[in-house]
Amino acid sequence: MNADRLPVVILISGRGTNLQSVIDEVHAGRLPLDIRAVISNNPDAEGLARARAANLHTEVVSHRAYLDRVAFDDALRQAIDRHVPKLVVLAGFMRILGRAFIEHYAGRLINIHPSLLPKYPGLDTHARALAAGEREHGASVHFVTPVVDAGPIVAQAVVPVLPGDTPETLAERVLKEEHRIFPLALRWFAEGRLSIRDGRVLLDGAQRPEQGLVGAAT
Repeated sequence: MNADRLPVVILISGRGTNLQSVIDEVHAGRLPLDIRAVISNNPDAEGLARARAANLHTEVVSHRAYLDRVAFDDALRQAIDRHVPKLVVLAGFMRILGRAFIEHYAGRLINIHPSLLPKYPGLDTHARALAAGEREHGASVHFVTPVVDAGPIVAQAVVPVLPGDTPETLAERVLKEEHRIFPLALRWFAEGRLSIRDGRVLLDGAQRPEQGLVGAAT
């Protein structure tokens, strides 16, 4: 435990590439987090191996072991709270969480989503963006609220949609930006630089333009 670092728990469901981007920034000394646990609802999540390779504590709370969402949410909350985090990070966590769970962590639950919210909440964002003929796509970091992918936006990054793009090529381009802006947003939170006023996120007390758009040089 490091008193200078913000205690966090990270939730994952799959490959854990965003988890890895956070781990790398912590190890590089650029992200003041104390990752107390990595918890997955999927016992086969590749991200668990990434966490173990970094000597992080891992746990599995499988949603399949519970009869309903309320029971799963309650078990997950208990597992998280044993580590007394000040922030809970959803890094590719693919379960919809209930209102009681989200309100328990109000203002300290952050997610990364592969679209320029409020466009394309939910799944299949890259295919939907291509089908709509979008010229730009991207990623968003946001606080979690009971309405799926509708919480206040902390940061966004834009990528161009190129001729001949497939959902896979577009996803790869977006993922690179996710790996950049996610640790940045978490650093802002850890440094106490974020606040929420009237449903908008402020950085250092000021509203950032374009819903928190982050350029490549930031």
